[in-house]
Amino acid sequence: MNETALAVLGFATIILIIVLLLRNVTVPALAFIAVSTVSATILVATGTYSIGEIGEFIESGVAGTSPTACLFLFSVLFFGIMTDVGMFDKIIGALVKRVGNNVVGVAIMTCIIAMIGHLDGGGASTFLITIPAMLPIYKKLNMRPTTLLLICVTAMGVMNLMPWGGPTMRAASVLEIDANELWTRLMPMQAVGIVIAFATAIFWGFMEKKNGAGQSNTVSHKNTAEETQQLEKENELARPQYFVFNIILTLVVIICLVFLPLPSYLLFMIGCAIALFVNYRGSKLQNEIIKSHSGPAIMMASTLFAAGVFLGVMEESGIMDHMANILASCIPTAMGPYLPIIIGVLSVPLTLAFCTDSYFYGLLPVLIGVGDRFGVDPVQTAIAMVVCRNCATFISPVVPATFLGVGLAGVELKDHIKTSFFWIWGVSVVCLITGLLFGILRF
Repeated sequence: MNETALAVLGFATIILIIVLLLRNVTVPALAFIAVSTVSATILVATGTYSIGEIGEFIESGVAGTSPTACLFLFSVLFFGIMTDVGMFDKIIGALVKRVGNNVVGVAIMTCIIAMIGHLDGGGASTFLITIPAMLPIYKKLNMRPTTLLLICVTAMGVMNLMPWGGPTMRAASVLEIDANELWTRLMPMQAVGIVIAFATAIFWGFMEKKNGAGQSNTVSHKNTAEETQQLEKENELARPQYFVFNIILTLVVIICLVFLPLPSYLLFMIGCAIALFVNYRGSKLQNEIIKSHSGPAIMMASTLFAAGVFLGVMEESGIMDHMANILASCIPTAMGPYLPIIIGVLSVPLTLAFCTDSYFYGLLPVLIGVGDRFGVDPVQTAIAMVVCRNCATFISPVVPATFLGVGLAGVELKDHIKTSFFWIWGVSVVCLITGLLFGILRF
C-alpha cells in the first residue's frame, strides 16, 4: 500500500471506532480490538507487513499503555478502600454540618465535596457522592439544581487532571510517558483551575442569593449528622476508628506522587497494601474488598490495553505519520506553530461530539503527528487537549456519567448544557491563557 492508501486506511479506522463509540454499539475495548484487527488484517493481506511485524507493533503498543493501566487499577482500588472505610463520608458529613443556611457557603461546600469525591477520578462516583448529599439542601434553600450541576462539573473537570484521572492517563499513554510526568507539567494550570472552581461556586452562590435563594428557609443539620452516623453504623466496612490514619495515608500517597521519582502505580500499590492490612484483616475480607472494586478497574484497564493494540497498529506501522502528512498539507504554514492554541480553544465544542476514548486515542495521535511537521512539542499539544477538554467532560452527551448527574439532579440534559456550556468554555480559555503565561504552552 502506498502512503495515501495507508492514510485513508487510518482515517477509516478512526472514523469507524468513533462511530461505534458514539452510537454505543459496543464498549471501547471491543471497538479498539475489533477495528484494529480488521486494519491489521488488511495490512497483512496487501503484503504491506507480515504477521510477525504486526505482532511486534501490537506488543510495542500494549507495552506503552501497560503502566497507565496498572496505575488505574491500583488507584481505583485505593480510593475505593478509602470510600469503604467511610473516610469521605465523615469529611462530607462534617462539612455539611457547618454550612448552615448560607447560600454562598452551600455553593462553596458543593465545590469542596465534588473535589473530594473526585479524588478517585470517577465521574459516576462523584455524582453519587455529591448530588444526593447536597440536593436536599438546594431544594430547601430554593437554589436551582442546574447551579449544583455547574459547580459540580467545574470542580470535577479540574480534579480530573490528576495523574490517575482518565484523560491524563490516556494522554500519557499516547505520549508513552508516565502520567505523573505529564501532571507535573500541567500542575500550574490545574492550580489556577482550582481557584476558578471556587470562584465559580462563589459567583453562582451570589447569583442564587440574588434570585431569592435562602431568604425564608433553614436547613436542619441535626438530621444530616444523625443520618451520617446511622449510615456508618449500618456499614460493616466502615472503619471510623482508623479515620486519622486513613487521612494521613491518603495525604502521604498524594505527596509522594508529587515529590518522589517513583512510578505512580508503585505508590498506589504500596498504599493499597497498607490500607488493606490496616483496615481489613484476613485474606477473605481483603479478597471481597478487591472484588467489589474490580468492575470499573477491569473496564478501564481493558480499554487501555485494547487502546495499546490500536496505537501499536496505527503508530508503529507509520499510518499515523501518513495521516499527519495529509492533514499538515491542509494547514497554512503560518498557523502550524499555533496548533496547541487552536485545539485548546476548540476543545470544549469538540468534547460534545467526541467521547474520551475517541478524543484521546483517535484525535490526539493525529494532531501530535500534525504538530511534528511544524516543530510543535507533542506534550504541549497533549496538555492543551487534556486541560481544555477536561473542563467540559461532564457536560458532554457522549460521556455516560453526564446522564447519571442530570438524572440524580432531576435536570434535563439540554438545560444542563445550556447553563454550563459557555461558562465552562470560558473556564477552559482561562486555563489555556494560564498555560501561555506560565510558559507551559509556547508558540
